[in-house]
Amino acid sequence: MAQGDRILSAGHDTSIKLWALSLPNTDDGDDAENTISDNTRQDLMAVDEPPEREPSKPIVVYPGKTPFNSIHHHRYEPLFATASNGVHVWDETKTAPITDLTFGGASETVDVVRFNMAEASVLASVGSDRTMCLYDIRTGKAEKRIVMQMRSNALSWSPTQPTVMLLASEDHNLYTFDIRNLSTPSQIYKGHVSAVTSCDWSPTGTEFVSGGWDRTVRIWHEGDGRGKEGQMYHGKRMQRVLSTLYTQDARFVLSASDDGNVRLWKSNAHERLGVLDTRERNALEYRDALKKRWKYDNEIGKVLRSRPTPKSIKSAARLKRTMEDAAKEKEDRRRKHSRLGETNPKAERKKLVIAVND
Repeated sequence: MAQGDRILSAGHDTSIKLWALSLPNTDDGDDAENTISDNTRQDLMAVDEPPEREPSKPIVVYPGKTPFNSIHHHRYEPLFATASNGVHVWDETKTAPITDLTFGGASETVDVVRFNMAEASVLASVGSDRTMCLYDIRTGKAEKRIVMQMRSNALSWSPTQPTVMLLASEDHNLYTFDIRNLSTPSQIYKGHVSAVTSCDWSPTGTEFVSGGWDRTVRIWHEGDGRGKEGQMYHGKRMQRVLSTLYTQDARFVLSASDDGNVRLWKSNAHERLGVLDTRERNALEYRDALKKRWKYDNEIGKVLRSRPTPKSIKSAARLKRTMEDAAKEKEDRRRKHSRLGETNPKAERKKLVIAVND
């Protein structure tokens, strides 16, 4: 979003376009001329398709040299960053990029780029060669780069913790990193049974949403790696989820899937919509307090943790668990039949990052 009334778009046609969002003014100032009869109103409402309008034209077109995979706007200044064969920073008043932030010698394809919303001069990107890079537009160069075991498909900055970022990985997991220490992730979130393709933080910063190739949308609480308190959304017709997004009031989640549909979900599945009076609100708060108090009871905890899961997800999770157990047993046997100290066990967090480049 460039401003409140303008929006930027970029695509594989190697061009960036700036559009105006202002709606056309249909008020002629004469109420008598604008009034229509009931019969005419019914005829207009009976039309299946809206009347055709002339396609709007972009305000500015910025030509590029390569297809663009991602675009993100600076929070305060008229700057935006694009991801293609590198990371470039553009000024809205110029038709060519003003800065090339590609890491020295790197030639990967950058998939996603995002500005930090709190520290607005910092941005990050993930690439096809399993890298995640940090940049600073004040210095005009890449600051750090890490190489991971598997490729990351999406990233999102925490709105309340400027140093925390979230990565959606191809290895079925999500990771939170503190940019002050990129050698190990601060938390691993497991639950998906296929590649995670998208992620987004809630505006409150206490939870985030993810979508994956396993055709599910999941909401996670920060710090809860196993998602025991989380929610899983799925549908019979919903296919692989390509994008997920929180609304600004944190009450709803949007998801875009491979079946060509955009779906709107409640971030809290049992939340009632509409206006609640004082008595209803107090009753709901009392019930939530009872759930928190007795959630460690066996029977009540079992009800709280139970989630309706599709049969295909259960089968994939069972197969994944079997493969993980087999890999663990193989590692134990290799260690058992090796010399003392030759193969020391390594924590899973320390296996993720292969190299950190400054």
